Amino acid sequence: MKQFLNSLCLAFLVFGCSNSPVDVIPGAENPDNIEIEGTEGGVNLFFPQENALCNLGTDVTPTESTVYFEWESNGSNTYKITIENLFTGNIIQQETANDIIPVRIDRATPFKWYVESVKGSKSDRSPTWQFYNAGPGVQSYAPFPAVIVAPNMAETLSTRNSVTLQWTGSDVDNDIVGYDVYFGTQPIPNIFASGIINNQASVSVASGNIYYWRIITKDVLGNTSESGTFQFKVQ
Repeated sequence: MKQFLNSLCLAFLVFGCSNSPVDVIPGAENPDNIEIEGTEGGVNLFFPQENALCNLGTDVTPTESTVYFEWESNGSNTYKITIENLFTGNIIQQETANDIIPVRIDRATPFKWYVESVKGSKSDRSPTWQFYNAGPGVQSYAPFPAVIVAPNMAETLSTRNSVTLQWTGSDVDNDIVGYDVYFGTQPIPNIFASGIINNQASVSVASGNIYYWRIITKDVLGNTSESGTFQFKVQ
């Protein structure tokens, strides 16, 4: 059945990539409070591929296209797919009994997505993949927003004099040249360091403070992306 669906979908694919006809949900990743077991292991994502450029879609317009999301899993009654626009933070969620589904999403836009395979009150969740949906005439794409590794959002750390900020970066063009780190005690932090090549930076901290930080990723052509602002507290 899956091979038939794949063949049917691929027969209509053309170059391109838009916003879904389903409602955009600005909410949480697990709004139904479903018990999740086997996180990042029960579902294998297939397409769009991780950290890749998606240039296959249907219903192409200058601003959007329909992309077929595909994954593999065994023994599930239903699947719930979650797709987040990394520019706007808007979230699309849709349920299906199949392991392939068409969704309209914006073109020239980065996304991340994952799938939960639901069986009764329990579910398995796939890893989270990110990809860039191709746009017309675009020759170079901005890097993906940096993914924060540590400290975690709103984490409370024991008393110490310094903290190592850690993140990861990726780019479909593979041309990242550095990162700008913004850090401080203000909700809109000032620049701390510019053009860092490594994916970490050591910062001085003091107990009793809340710190805010964000990462700007830059590529060789001057394209940039923002991680969003994160915070942590030092006891």
